[in-house]
This record gives sequence, structure tokens and C-alpha cells, in this order.
Amino acid sequence: RDNSGEPGNESKHKHQSYQVSEQKGQSTNTVSQEDRKSPCSLQPASSMEPITKRLKIIEEDTRSTSIQAADSTAINGSITPTDKRIGFLGLGLMGSGVVSNLLKMGHVVTVWNRTAEKCDLFIQEGARLGRTPAEVVSMCDITFSCVSDPKAARDLVLGPSGVLQGIRPGKCYIEMSTVDPETITELAQVITSRGGRFLEAPVSGSQQLSNDGMLVIVAAGDRSVYEDCSSCFQAMGKTSFFIGEAGNAARMMLILNMVQGSFMATIAEGLTLAQATGQSQQTFLDILCHGQMASTFVDQKCQNILQGNFKPDYYLKHIQKDLRLAISMGDSVNHPTPMAAAANEVYKRAKALDQSDNDMSAVYRAYIH
Repeated sequence: RDNSGEPGNESKHKHQSYQVSEQKGQSTNTVSQEDRKSPCSLQPASSMEPITKRLKIIEEDTRSTSIQAADSTAINGSITPTDKRIGFLGLGLMGSGVVSNLLKMGHVVTVWNRTAEKCDLFIQEGARLGRTPAEVVSMCDITFSCVSDPKAARDLVLGPSGVLQGIRPGKCYIEMSTVDPETITELAQVITSRGGRFLEAPVSGSQQLSNDGMLVIVAAGDRSVYEDCSSCFQAMGKTSFFIGEAGNAARMMLILNMVQGSFMATIAEGLTLAQATGQSQQTFLDILCHGQMASTFVDQKCQNILQGNFKPDYYLKHIQKDLRLAISMGDSVNHPTPMAAAANEVYKRAKALDQSDNDMSAVYRAYIH
């Protein structure tokens, strides 16, 4: 993860797309260090560099391991927005940035949010307003949703005036929320039963990365929908992956967020242990940022902690939800997740301390109370 890319013209040709193919090959992405203010800031290699192949390893049910290459293409030039009508449901931390970038790149977007006032800014920017999820789906060719958790995702589709009521043959629905694979399977079934086309496309990133159009999109499901969304994914992200059948993206995103949440808790533990043993927390960060774990993520989260700034960039309650879902997924395949389980308990304590609506870095407060 890196949000050091500057928005602007570069964002129009930064996108890399990774798709499954049958050929073998590999590539490497290099990261170079530039002149920077912070010891942890890392700049990515130019996204204009051609990337030909990237290996993806898949474990089959037969316990054999097969290697498939994922084609990767760096998109050059400006984004040509699709002529399809785009709908977007959910204008939270992530959704707001996505919609803003879709509009900036010339897409025709209709928005809906449970709290209608959040739509006002986007209407001023040129978006159209849908009164219900069903109306948005009826008006649009492709509808995205990005909500907080599995219950919200189900309610949006199955509830009164929900998505399902607007689905007709050929309508596309893209679920961007980070939820469990069982929820994705259920939503895919009900959408396709009405003749709709379904894709899951959860994103790895934060509010800042969403605003900058630098999210990482992990998609699975209907490959043709993925291709139809090309200009949308270019507008909202720096890279997209297509990884097969519906449910795979949910699994992958839960694993990614499990690692991120566990790592954040460990960093908070290190900062507080430094303080408890009489060590300078700033020196701890400086040393950390000159070592192998240096990253923009570490620097930003630690600096915010030291400044007492817990303005949400990724809600603590959401990373705890992701940890809980990842642990449950591990249980379903009898795979141990003791590190995630330990981290989850720390986040639960932070929630008990009223940190749910703060940034995930507020897990720090679980160690000082």
C-alpha cells in the first residue's frame, strides 16, 4: 500500500490490470526511494513501466498446487469513460472518494446513500440522485455498492426498495464491500437468478487512497463485467486483479485486512512498550522507518498516534469486523489464526473504550487504559 502518488494527470494512466490466463511467466514491481520528508515514505516505480506477467498460485481441492499467470497491462494515456450509466450506493469513507473520481473522469453517475444529505456534494459535482437502491439500479447499466458489513450488504439488496427489485436481465451489480464469502455467494445467486450479472470488487486502501484514486481492486465473478468496468477501475484505483469465481475476492481481502489489522496492533504494542520502558517513541519510529519495515503506512499511522490524531482513514470498527470474519473463515477450514485472534481481542477492548468510529490506529488506546 502506498498513497504517495500525486493525483492529477498521472492518475489517468496509472492503472494496472491483473487477469487470470493460462500462460506462465512472472514480473517484478520495483520500489525506489526518492527525496522525502519522512524516513518511511516510499515512492512506487513508474506505473508506466510495462508489466507482462505475474504469477498467481492456486491450491486446488485435490491439494495439488497449480501455477497460473495473471496478465498485467499498464494502461497508457487518458481514461476514456464508459458510455454505460453508472450507479453508486453508499457514500462512506471509501465510496465518497470513488464517486468523486468517477465524476472527475467523465462518468455519468447516479448516487444513493442511506443518509441522503451525503449526496448533496456529489449532486453539485454533476451526479444524479436516486431515491432508492431499486431506482438507481433501474436507471443504470452498472451499479456499485460499498457499505459497512455483511448485514448492510444483504439489506441493500434484499430489503424494501432494494437492489433486487431493480435487477433486470443484463443489469450489472458490483459489490465493493468487504464481507464474508458466504454473503457474496448469496448475493451472486439472487442477482443472477433475476438475469443480472454479478461481480465482487472489494478494495484495499483508505480514505486518502480513495480520494487520490489509488485503491487496489480485487475482483472475482463475471469476467465480462470486470472488463465492462475497466474505465471505472482505472478512475478509482492504481491496480486491479481478477482472481476467478465469486467468493475468491472476499477471501483474499479478508486475509489482506487480517494481516494489516494484526500489524497495526503490533505497532501500537511496540510504541506503548517503548514508552513503558523509558524509550523515546519518536526514536523508535525513526529507527523503524530506516529498517526493512519502512512504509508510508507505518509512518502515517505512527505519526498520527504521536500527535493524538485519530481522525478516521479506515474505521477501527471495520478492521475489527474484518479480523472477526477472517478468524471465522479460518475456523471453517480448520486453519489456526492465533495472531489475528490476539489482535482481535485488542481491537475489541479499543471498541469498549469508545474508539469504534476513530481510525484503526486508535487501537493504541487499548494499551494505555
